[in-house]
Amino acid sequence: MLDFRFPTAMQMVLSVAVAEKVGIRSTSAVLAASLEANPSFIRKLMVPLTRSGIIVSTLGRTGSIHLGRPANEITLRDIYTAVIDDKRIWAARPEVPARCLVSANACWYFKSVVNEAEEASLEVLARHTVADALAQFECNDKRVCTSEPQDATVDK
Repeated sequence: MLDFRFPTAMQMVLSVAVAEKVGIRSTSAVLAASLEANPSFIRKLMVPLTRSGIIVSTLGRTGSIHLGRPANEITLRDIYTAVIDDKRIWAARPEVPARCLVSANACWYFKSVVNEAEEASLEVLARHTVADALAQFECNDKRVCTSEPQDATVDK
């Protein structure tokens, strides 16, 4: 079963950061609609993101969601570890009796390789912040990064 918690939480945090930047109110309903996600799934992801201080949510009719700290201080690793908890990327098979060279060693070997791969993944996520992602988005938006005129209102 595919786990969509991390990519959805990442999109939530990035959406909140963009909304803050342009002065738009962010709510769980707005996030659910814009991400085309189940509103209850969005609310469930808000719990660990809030607990980790990544987002802050105010309740009530005028309530909204904001970043809990500056975008350049929130890494993708922070988001990942907040919503994934201790779930491993790959799970080892249960231990089996040591009947041969493979069954005696495969489990510990698999765990050591997986631990190395997982730590490498977390190191990559730690090098990327929400601010970095937003800068990349803006740079990839041809309207922002090209030297062409931004407003071409008159066709010739």
